[in-house]
Amino acid sequence: MSDPQKFVYSFGGGKADGKAEMKTLLGGKGANLAEMSVLGIPVPPGFTITTEVCAKYYEEGKKLPEAVKPQVQAAIAEMEKLVGAKLGDPTNPLLVSVRSGAALSMPGMMNTILNLGLSDAVVEGMAKKTGNPRFAYDGYRRLIDMFGSTAMGVDHEHFEHELEALKQAKGVKNDTDLSADDLKVLVEKYKAVYKAHTGTDFPQDPIEQLWASIMAVFNSWMGKKAVEYRRIERISGLKGTAVNVQAMVFGNMGSNSGTGVAFTRDPNTGADEFYGDYLINAQGEDVVAGIRTPEPIAQLDQEMPKVYEQLLGIRKTLESHYKEMQDIEFTVQDGTLYMLQTRSGKRTGSAAVRIAVEMVAEGLIDQKTALQRVNPESLNHLLLPQLDPKAKDKPVAQGIAASPGAASGKVVLSAEAAVAHAEAHPDVKILLVRKETSPEDVAGMHLAAGILTSTGGKASHAAVVARGWGKPCVVGCEVVRIDEKTGTVRIGEHTVKAGDYLTINGTTGDVMIGQVATVAPSISGHFATLMEWADKIRTLKVRTNADTPIDSAKAREFGAEGIGLCRTEHMFFGDQRITAMRKMIVADDVEGRKAALAELEPFQKADFVGIFEAMDGLPVTIRLLDPPLHEFLPHDDKGQAEVAKQLGVTSQKVKDRVEQLHEFNPMLGFRGCRLPIVYPEIGDMQVRAIIEAAIEVKKQGKSVLPEIMIPLVGTIEELVFVKTRAVAVAEEVMKDKGTKVDYLIGTMIEVPRAALTADKIAEEAEFFSFGTNDLTQMTFGFSRDDIKGFMPTYLREKILPVDPFQTLDANGVGQLIEIGVAKGRKARKEKTGEHLKVGICGEHGGDPESVAFCHVVGMDYVSCSPYRVPIARLAAAQAVLAEGKTISRDR
Repeated sequence: MSDPQKFVYSFGGGKADGKAEMKTLLGGKGANLAEMSVLGIPVPPGFTITTEVCAKYYEEGKKLPEAVKPQVQAAIAEMEKLVGAKLGDPTNPLLVSVRSGAALSMPGMMNTILNLGLSDAVVEGMAKKTGNPRFAYDGYRRLIDMFGSTAMGVDHEHFEHELEALKQAKGVKNDTDLSADDLKVLVEKYKAVYKAHTGTDFPQDPIEQLWASIMAVFNSWMGKKAVEYRRIERISGLKGTAVNVQAMVFGNMGSNSGTGVAFTRDPNTGADEFYGDYLINAQGEDVVAGIRTPEPIAQLDQEMPKVYEQLLGIRKTLESHYKEMQDIEFTVQDGTLYMLQTRSGKRTGSAAVRIAVEMVAEGLIDQKTALQRVNPESLNHLLLPQLDPKAKDKPVAQGIAASPGAASGKVVLSAEAAVAHAEAHPDVKILLVRKETSPEDVAGMHLAAGILTSTGGKASHAAVVARGWGKPCVVGCEVVRIDEKTGTVRIGEHTVKAGDYLTINGTTGDVMIGQVATVAPSISGHFATLMEWADKIRTLKVRTNADTPIDSAKAREFGAEGIGLCRTEHMFFGDQRITAMRKMIVADDVEGRKAALAELEPFQKADFVGIFEAMDGLPVTIRLLDPPLHEFLPHDDKGQAEVAKQLGVTSQKVKDRVEQLHEFNPMLGFRGCRLPIVYPEIGDMQVRAIIEAAIEVKKQGKSVLPEIMIPLVGTIEELVFVKTRAVAVAEEVMKDKGTKVDYLIGTMIEVPRAALTADKIAEEAEFFSFGTNDLTQMTFGFSRDDIKGFMPTYLREKILPVDPFQTLDANGVGQLIEIGVAKGRKARKEKTGEHLKVGICGEHGGDPESVAFCHVVGMDYVSCSPYRVPIARLAAAQAVLAEGKTISRDR
């Protein structure tokens, strides 16, 4: 237990107060700086102000604990002693950097402040001491920009405007082309910008600069971009951010200096290759911010071979020590290498899988650790479509491949435009095109199908965030020229307008105009190996939600062990089918309905045959018709007139039927089991089609396991009514065909009353499938279709931690499920001696956190969409490895 009054931890000189295990207290950055110091890796000395201070800062109404300031002063004195320089001393100045750093990595949540300690007096002393006035004034203008934009809220664009104007006036292209005298002029312009927007002069006291920067870090924790990032990533429970103050080393001292960001393995592919970027004569933010396009790290071997060899040794040391792929930052000052950071590197899902499997082969970790290393959601990366190799579309440009997968979308040029487009057209994919991205863009980046930037490298903000979210990304495409005023993008010889389609290939870096065909993925190689390990450990079965033979086959390819939900209503929307369905709905009597249903039955049976064939030997749960009948009829005059013409009836008859079926709350109305109770002939047709299809496929020599599911049951009497009729039809078909098939009849538990009376319902139901979409809807009183108006506010204000339709509400809905499972199993066992099979078939079946809940409450299976089957398989294995941990009840 740490001393509660110790708020500042020093590191450097081969020793440190902290260590890697103290991430919760020191943040990931601070803990790893301490660890690297102890490992003997060259780290500039500094200190970390703990996350406890951030927590206390907010608890006390944005006031720091009194003990912090004297501890910071003592840490500064220790750092000055190790460096042999003094903060604010013009003859021998110490400059420092100030960075944020939470326990979990949140790229770019606050921009770093570099060169802190420079002032009018100190910059002159720095120029004399180094004999390099250009270097000194370059550092000073950077500090005014960083301090102004990060600590004081001055828009960076104001500084950038002055820089661009000066470069244009001097007729130069790059910042590095400006002379020392030019930079002196720029410093004065920056100071004028600072004063114009803050009302005060740029502070000349380094201690004043330092405390303002420290406060900026703490204030950033509750800033819009940090809150948005944590919401998107569903990060909670952290105390806050730590503050890291570290002695500056300079990569911008000339051609023998530089800076870089690298990964110990390729974060795109997982290949065991050193991967990253560097810039000569630059500071770290130049690489990360994507302002300049850097060189690949392998090129450093040509420019600084000794430094490169040293980096390779550190790469090996860090991987061996942490037993994990690392993301590192380094600076070379006048030929001497310094390490500024190491952390577990963000990677694509495909890279995560490869690294985990290969590290097992290398003996660094075991299979269980490998399974825990891969975020189930990141498997989406391996299931992303790739460009069809047969496509004829040729690239019009090529940038740097930053995050794999192919994406097409309508061009948007800002995060705000992305948000507005997504709200207006939620089903239309968009592609975010920017010069570079910054933390302010995260909301738009999250909504985009892919990201394209004209500058930046593999470690730029766009690349890192896109990889973390599994979004295709191409960066550093220098021929891209963006004009936000006219809403156009020039790509070499081509012009694209906002709203036009672009396609990017994040695997190759190619950019194409228009929409390009893609091909589906498959499970093989390292992915297949990891899935085999998961399958050996998990106890939950994983089924799929599928309504067609194609989806069924794809899900089986992805490892599905059956179908947990086949929605029969999806089968009624083809041209001939919908006409027959509408005939049934507008029919005046039972005979009319039966005649229309007879037209539908061959289609229904053919669909079931195809599905049973695809799922040979695996169970198939088929839900009887569930939605209200009005969904099959148009509600506008023109549509009703067209239907009347198709059916040979009057428009008024169709209109009257629509009015008869109108409901104020259709989700609680005439649907589910209520349909075959009022219109038994509907259930008869569906059961007959199921059993006839099963018999036909059985006669092919295949194994068929149909499970008939009755939806929306709330009372035992409803179930008995529909089940009795279903059994009679099934027995009649088998007798007529002279062939028996085994089948089950169960129910979907989606009404709270069904969960509470599960003991009664289980006396008749042979299985339960929890339909958590509707169960959540009815428990909360939320309509899934109408939550957009208030759910963003609920999440932002933390009224709810997550959208309960995405992650199962363990505290409320979860208790109903636990009651239903326990009472249902007990009653079934007592009455029949049988085990009641229980699963889940709502959208939650593919959510890792919800899968873990299903494991803990003892379900037999989860069911999810085909492309989430691998995610559920891994999540089920991780649930076994996490046994003993309690389910969060703070929902």
